[in-house]
Order: sequence, then C-alpha cells, then structure tokens
Amino acid sequence: MALKKFFNPSSVAIVGASRTKGKVGYEILRSMLEAGYKGSIFPINPNTETIEGLKCYPDLASIGQVPELVIISVPAQMVPEVMQQCAKVGTKAVIIITSGFKEVGQEGRELEQRVIQIAKQGRMRVIGPNCLGVIVPGNKLNASFGGELPAKGAIGYLSQSGALMAAILDMANANGIGFSKLVSIGNKADINELDIIKALAVDTETRVIVGYLESIIDGNAFVSQAEQISQQKPILLMKSGGTSAGAKAASSHTGSLAGSDVAYECVFERAGIIRCSSIKQQFDYAQAFANQPLPAGSRVAVITNAGGVGIMAADAVEQQGLSFAKLSDETTKKLAAKLPAAASINNPIDILGDALADRYEFVLDTVLDDGGVDVVLVLLTPQAMTEPSATAEAVIKITSEKSAKPVLACFLGASKIAEAAKILRKGKIPLYDATEMAVSTIKAMTEYVRWRTRPKRVIKLFAVNRRKAENIIERYLRRGVREINEEDSKEILEAYGFVTPKGSIATTAQQAANIAQQLGFPVVLKIWSPDILHKSDVSGVRLGLNSATEVMDAFDLMMYRIPKQVPEADILGVLVQEMCGGGKEVILGVHRDPHFGPLMMFGLGGTMVEVLKDVSFYLAPLTAEEAKQMLVDTKTYKILKGVRGEEGVDIDIIAEGLQRLSQLVTEFPQIQEMDINPYVVGRVGTTAIAVDARISVEQS
Repeated sequence: MALKKFFNPSSVAIVGASRTKGKVGYEILRSMLEAGYKGSIFPINPNTETIEGLKCYPDLASIGQVPELVIISVPAQMVPEVMQQCAKVGTKAVIIITSGFKEVGQEGRELEQRVIQIAKQGRMRVIGPNCLGVIVPGNKLNASFGGELPAKGAIGYLSQSGALMAAILDMANANGIGFSKLVSIGNKADINELDIIKALAVDTETRVIVGYLESIIDGNAFVSQAEQISQQKPILLMKSGGTSAGAKAASSHTGSLAGSDVAYECVFERAGIIRCSSIKQQFDYAQAFANQPLPAGSRVAVITNAGGVGIMAADAVEQQGLSFAKLSDETTKKLAAKLPAAASINNPIDILGDALADRYEFVLDTVLDDGGVDVVLVLLTPQAMTEPSATAEAVIKITSEKSAKPVLACFLGASKIAEAAKILRKGKIPLYDATEMAVSTIKAMTEYVRWRTRPKRVIKLFAVNRRKAENIIERYLRRGVREINEEDSKEILEAYGFVTPKGSIATTAQQAANIAQQLGFPVVLKIWSPDILHKSDVSGVRLGLNSATEVMDAFDLMMYRIPKQVPEADILGVLVQEMCGGGKEVILGVHRDPHFGPLMMFGLGGTMVEVLKDVSFYLAPLTAEEAKQMLVDTKTYKILKGVRGEEGVDIDIIAEGLQRLSQLVTEFPQIQEMDINPYVVGRVGTTAIAVDARISVEQS
C-alpha cells in the first residue's frame, strides 16, 4: 500500500481525543478543525458525548464505517488493544503519537514489537510511535500537535525528532515558508525514513526533499535508492550523532579515524544528498531548490547598489570555488548606455546607491539575457533613495518573464526591508540576510548539478587470485583468530596484484644476518608477534641496517627489550625485510561500517596519520574517478604532485591501488579493517610497494 491514506485520507479517527486543553488528544483535534480539514473526523472517547461540537464514539467499531486514518494518543499500555480494534474494523493507516516505547528501554521495546506484530497481521502501516504526526497543507490536514497549519509549498519534510519538527514549523510560519508534506517518523517501528523519502520522490507537489535524521535503518537500501531519487529531486538532510560509535576498539589506523559521522558523509556523497549543518542553512538551501530552476553552471553575476556589499559577495564567490560570469560585449554596451557614468558595468555590477527599482529591473533583465551567466544574485542595502518594495516587485516581474535561470536576493537590513521580504517570499524569490549564505546556497545548487551530471559509475574488476585470498581468510576464521599476521596479509595483497617487499622470519641473530645478506643491504627488522599490532609503539621497527653486525645487534636488542615492555606478548621472532626507498609514503585503508559496508581511506602514510588526520574516505566499491578524487581531497595530494621543482609520484598507481583494495573488501565481507601502511610510491614508471599490511577479519 502506498502512503496515500496518510496524506489524503477521506476520514480520520482520533483515539484518545480529549476535552482538556493542553492534552495531546485535544490539541490534535483542535489542529484538525482549525486547519479546515474537509473529511470526516471521529473523536474516540468513551467518557464524553461531544468534543468541540463533534460527536464522540466509545471505540472504533461504534463509528459504523472504516476510518481511512487512525491517530492514536492513549497511554502506551493501551496501544496494543487499540491496534487490535484497528485491525478488526479494517483500517490500514495508523499514526501512533504515544511515547513510552523502545526509547525508554527493553520493556518499551517489547511493547513496540507487539504493536508492530499486530500491524503486520492486520496489514496495516504505522507511522511512529513517539511522533508528532503528519501535516499536509494542500489537503488542510494537520494530524499533529505541532502548531498551526503552514502555507502550501514545494518542500517535503521528514523528521525523526518531533520536537525539532515543531520548532521548524514555528520558524517556517514566521518566515512564510511553505510545505507539501511534513512527517514526524518518531521511532520508525514500521514506516522509516526511506519509505517517506520514496513517497516524496513520486509526490508531484514536492520539488525538494528535506529532513532531519538521527539514524538510518537499512544502510544498503538507503544508499542505492537515495542515489536514484537524487537524480530526480534534491535531498537535503541534517544528521545528528556525529561522534564515533566507539563500541568496539579499532585495531587499525583506518578504524580509529572512521567514526560513524565519516560513514554518513561518505553515504551522502555517494547518494548525492546535500548535508546541512543547521536548520537555518537547510531552509536557506530548501527555498532555492523549491522555488528556482537549477543553474546550468557556476558562473555568477552580482547586481548591487553598494560597493562594499559587492566586494563581500566577490569574496564569498571566490571562497566557495565559484566563478564570476564574464559579461559579453553586448551586455556591457547595453549597461553602459543606460547606467550612470560612475556605475561599474563589470561583474559585480555596481548600480550605485541612488538606484531606484527601474534601474534594478533594467540591469536584471539585461544580465539574464547574457549566455555567459548561469545564476544572478541581487543585492540591496536600504539607502535614502532606495525603493526596497518596488525593487522586490521588479525582481519578481523580470524572473516571471525569464524563468530559465535562478535568481537569488540578499536584501540587507531589518525594518526598512521587511515589506520587501514579504513580497519576495510571496513571489518565490529566495531571500538571504547575508551574502555568504546566498553564495553558499548557489554553491550547493551547482554541486548538486555537478553530481547529477557526473559520468556513469563504472567499477573496474581486476584479474586476481581470489582462491588464494579465500584460503588464507578461511584458515584464520576456522581458528577463531581475528588479526591476520603481516606475512599472510601480504600474501592476500599479492593475490590482488600488489607488490610487497621480500623477507623472512628469523628466530636467532645469526639467522637474521644470513637472511639480510641474501636480501642485500640495507634491510629492515620488525618484531614478529600476533599480540603486537603497532610495532613502532614498542620500538619494534629498525630501518636502514647496512651490515650483518648491525642486524644482529638490532635483533638482540629487540628480543631483550620488547619482552620486558609487553611481557604478555607471544614473540615468534623478527621479520627481516628488504628496505624500500625512493618514494613517498601513503596509507591505503578500509573500515567496514556496520550499516553501510566498507569505507575506503587514503592519506599520508607512516606513524603520524592519526595525529595529522589528513585523510579522505569514500564508500566502496570505487570507480577510477572516485579513487582519484580521494587523493585530490587531501593536502597530501599537492606533495604527491610535486612541489618547488620536486618530481611528483605516480598518482594513477595509487588510485589503482585503492580500486584493487576496494575489489578485495567488496569480494570478502569478512574483512573488517585493513591498512597498507606505508604504501611507497615513486615516480611514473616505478613499482609501488606495500611495505606493511594489517588485516582484521570476522565471520560475516
């Protein structure tokens, strides 16, 4: 069943309707009446005959017909009984306002499960429990206790927090912002965020999907379906809970850096979702997406009556990575012919402080005709001669005639521009009280267009020895060992096309010297123990040993000191390994998020990665373009490209390494965490070496 009966029911029953003002059951009924709902309303209350002039019924069965939507606002322990009534009369859509379910603990969780079991048996869909309700301005439906019915608009809103939705409603009503639908999803016991997003995606009255989430139920389904929906409509989300989950200690650098918020950033990037940091920013963005066309590009034209404000806008455009539109000769000639000699006909276009509405109208009309302009920002400061309201009318007039390009307005001031603000909002012109927010909105729109027009994602599959990797992983899982040792980790990497340094395990100093002589100097020594994950923390790595004597001395020192530092560690010997040099050290990593799967990481290699945190993450599997972008997103990228005459390294081979690693962890869900650190990369034409590796596995 679609969600139509939640959004456009012909009749609504309110179980728990009350005569007492201030009680939820009364406020919902009052909201329905004040909104002007045209359908039938059935208050359910066995203790009274009427409420607000409406006949009351003792229970659902006594109504004599099937209410298309039932709103439940009774104590939590009574909800299962009411749900049984809903099933008996045949209602298919239920909103449970009542709190006291899984949000309060195990007893509430069990009660919620009982309620949903009844719903499934009765083939009912449920919004809530613990929610504010549903509001549909176009249908005069205010099935909530959130406040007065807002204006009709093109913004579809969902919120996991009822209290936040109530605050958003109040802000929206104060600023004349309209909605198509508002849904408080509460505990998401049945209908969840993806169900609502999918419903808003096909809703003809909704142009932009906006919301607040604290969690996502089904990570894989959310990513794949939200990505499809974003191709058609923009999705703007606030997501709270940005700290690391931290429930399980991470053994890898990648795991320690990949908090839950990193996962959501990666998911939103993949799905084309625009993440908002505040309610204000969300509404700043939403009003533009809901009321203006998308820009064809990032070329901005600024019209202003004050030089200082124009400079502020210019700074913001540059800081956001946008570009100033270069006005055509034809445009500048038209402007020069009619504007005062002191006006600036270059971009920003300064039409001077004495500009009246007709001057704004002429310039906006002219600039919108310029093929080199993608979006226009109109700035106004209320000076002595300024006509804010008339200028607002002029902006609306021109944009209604030429609606192919987005136009945003930033009218600075307060009381002097108050009436103009009302005019602009009524005319669907996005209005901002700061140039920075207006330009930030333009940036969000252009980034969304960039995402929507990106090349089709193509995942390259490399020829690998999957069987070899599988045998090693299964051997560890059978033994119940989580950490795969360095030698076996490198064998897995070799099976997927990585090159690793040569080396062997020594159990005596003389054996270490013999291995070193066979490899050729210089060599590296690493302590070999399944109980020591970060070898450098216990001085378990020695670099650049150039003789047999140095090797034996280093071996003896390790075997003497390290058992004293970590007496519980089982030390099996020392790995003697050829030393790799002549390149830059980077880290390639993976952390498997429990909801969304493997997150790929790239950053500066070595021991300082967790300190500097110059890393980027992306959701696997990776395309070649995404792998390259992971490099570009770090400061390390400039170093890798080469600075001050220094030759750069092979960028493509790093991107290929990320793709190979992406294939490995996609094909083996048992891999939970993984680091290749350092991954030494030289100039183009040289071989990249996976010097050290760590893999953690669990049964999937």
